[in-house]
Amino acid sequence: MTSFAIGERDFLLDGEPFRILSGAIHYFRVHPDSWADRIRKARLMGLNTIETYVAWNEHAPSPGVFRTDGSLDLGRFLDLVAAEGMRAIVRPGPYICAEWDNGGLPAWLFTDPTIGVRSSEPGYLAAVDAFMDQLLPIVVERQVTTGGPVILLQIENEYGAYGADKEYLQHLVDVAKRAGVEVPLFTCDQPFGTMIEDGSLPGLHKTGTFGSRADERLAFLRERQPTGPLMCAEFWNGWFDNWGTHHHTTDAAAAAAELDALLSAGASVNIYMFHGGTNFGFTNGANDKGIYEPTITSYDYDAPLAEDGFPTEKYFAFRSVIAKHFPVPAEVPGRRPVAAQAGVELTESVPLLDVPWLGSPAQVVAGAVPAAEATGQYRGFFLYEKVLARSGVLSFTDVRDRAQFFLDGFPLGTLSRELGERSIVIPREGLLQVLVEDQGRVNYGPRIGEAKGLIAPALLDGAEVLDWALRPVDLAPLGDFRQEARELQGFGGVAGPSVSFGSFAADGPGDRYLRLDGWTKGNAFINGVNLGRYWSRGPQRTLYIPGPLVRQGLNELAILELHGSSTRLVGFAGAPDLGPGEK
Repeated sequence: MTSFAIGERDFLLDGEPFRILSGAIHYFRVHPDSWADRIRKARLMGLNTIETYVAWNEHAPSPGVFRTDGSLDLGRFLDLVAAEGMRAIVRPGPYICAEWDNGGLPAWLFTDPTIGVRSSEPGYLAAVDAFMDQLLPIVVERQVTTGGPVILLQIENEYGAYGADKEYLQHLVDVAKRAGVEVPLFTCDQPFGTMIEDGSLPGLHKTGTFGSRADERLAFLRERQPTGPLMCAEFWNGWFDNWGTHHHTTDAAAAAAELDALLSAGASVNIYMFHGGTNFGFTNGANDKGIYEPTITSYDYDAPLAEDGFPTEKYFAFRSVIAKHFPVPAEVPGRRPVAAQAGVELTESVPLLDVPWLGSPAQVVAGAVPAAEATGQYRGFFLYEKVLARSGVLSFTDVRDRAQFFLDGFPLGTLSRELGERSIVIPREGLLQVLVEDQGRVNYGPRIGEAKGLIAPALLDGAEVLDWALRPVDLAPLGDFRQEARELQGFGGVAGPSVSFGSFAADGPGDRYLRLDGWTKGNAFINGVNLGRYWSRGPQRTLYIPGPLVRQGLNELAILELHGSSTRLVGFAGAPDLGPGEK
């Protein structure tokens, strides 16, 4: 039986020193047909381990549900890691941050105001236990002690930056051990202040998260943990992007020098990210440190392996550094081929507000304007409706996160949480419709779990407006939308909000890069799959289409455009474009 343990100075695999050379790949951010390719390319760079978070809210989108199909098949992902001859590190949270919607915590959890998340509050612990009871058996049967790839399991995630509830941490340890976890348990925290002490327990191996000044960070960690192997559990070799900012990049040579310093110090490492992947659909998170900043669709992270799975200059720089310290495979992955550019003309369109069902019948909620969660849908778009008897200034406590206002079908304007906008002029009586977009739940800090939608009270010249109708906008049945679509006439673009359709032929599966020049804001779909959000403010200028989503023959493109476009054409770029980089 294989063993894995924490030694005086080293990780020990079957009693022999083992240096962890790991790379982060989040299985839920990568098309499952591409998992094997990404894992293999990690090995070819010289890595011996794959690390992944587990996104609770993806596996449990509603209470009592636990999904492991498609891109959520963690067992299959870990089996592919093993098939490549590599080890695995699993980080199940339950909180993961990861620039992921709500930091991985299910939004339905917060509909109970008594829940105290990331703490030993009983209601929260009961929900965590139900999740872990479903998840941990997948990991337990794939531990290295039973012939599988898993060598480490993380408890919580950078908890010292949030709290210091030792009872909570001990509960997570007890749950893991009851489930049969035999591999070592560890925590990771930033090497600053008291975060490492606050975020861990005696008996748990402590690791750090940082991207520079390796010798200083490792010395800080060693002071707080005199024995055991040193490890940077998140070596930040890049960064994520928010809408309206530049594309973050780091110099490949400088990042490689930092990696060299880590390895020269004898430390183990997990490269965060080795391959970032994509925030498909409505899965992106957001930051809010005074200003709300939603994360873009691409999670490329300026990683060694780009969003579409091709090696970058950083990949080869890291490979050269690893080769100084450890053997690397002779095989080198090929670079991205130049793809032909093309375009698709959208030929049919339907105004969104004209679709008679919009997902489900409107629910009239008595009393104050309700939060979006009252619909039972926790992501995407929501439609509020109210017949107003007079004009005035309509205001809300907050708008989360972006609201378009229509009076008898005519646009009045948009309120944005990012800009702190909370009031709009209503010029006359009529049917008010408010299309609200959840742009991504905050994934870090005290604003995790906050409600979405229009936040009460709604006041018209100071008098509260009650009894609103509310419905979720379910975009899943695109075929139903197409049945309502009509052929576009004349020239020019399309109006918004609308859903427009077009088709293109393909010889077979293959990556594409959708370019939406002339379009404003919305979501794009290929053969019914939500690729994610686009926005003309950038920095992201293309949306990645994983090759397996494209089929031989005719393919359907659908565009949800919120404001209107200047064109009916959507381009296929020759390569991904995430906007101008800045160091």
